[in-house]
Amino acid sequence: MPSAEQAPPSGQTPLSGQAPAAEPALAAGHAADAGQAPITVGDFFRADIRAGTVIRAERFPRARTPAYKLWIDFGDLGVRKSSAQITARYTPEELTGRTVVAVTNFPPRQIAGFMSEVLVLGVPLGEAGEVVLLRPDGDVPPGARVA
Repeated sequence: MPSAEQAPPSGQTPLSGQAPAAEPALAAGHAADAGQAPITVGDFFRADIRAGTVIRAERFPRARTPAYKLWIDFGDLGVRKSSAQITARYTPEELTGRTVVAVTNFPPRQIAGFMSEVLVLGVPLGEAGEVVLLRPDGDVPPGARVA
């Protein structure tokens, strides 16, 4: 994959290295206007983003930045673990039973002796480290894929 300074070879997208499909021009306010390289719908769907239910949450004192260890039920995918820096807004008790949204097809990552297997998604607020978790607006089954 090309570095941020290099343009991809002519006719290829930056993420996939594949020739792009014909797509409409981006509207004002989209990623290309914000300095981010545009992606295709195919690039987006390479990320396996799913809803899951937090079944266990505990403090993670060994993490460099305050974090929790989460165990999340993704239905047929099983229970996956995540380290999440969300302590400024949530307690472990508030997280247990909560539906979250996570990317489930990142490679696992060892964090202070804990294997984090998914990336829980949220929106950072300001510089105080507060993150608001993304979640569905209604009830969805564990493992439901975001489309």
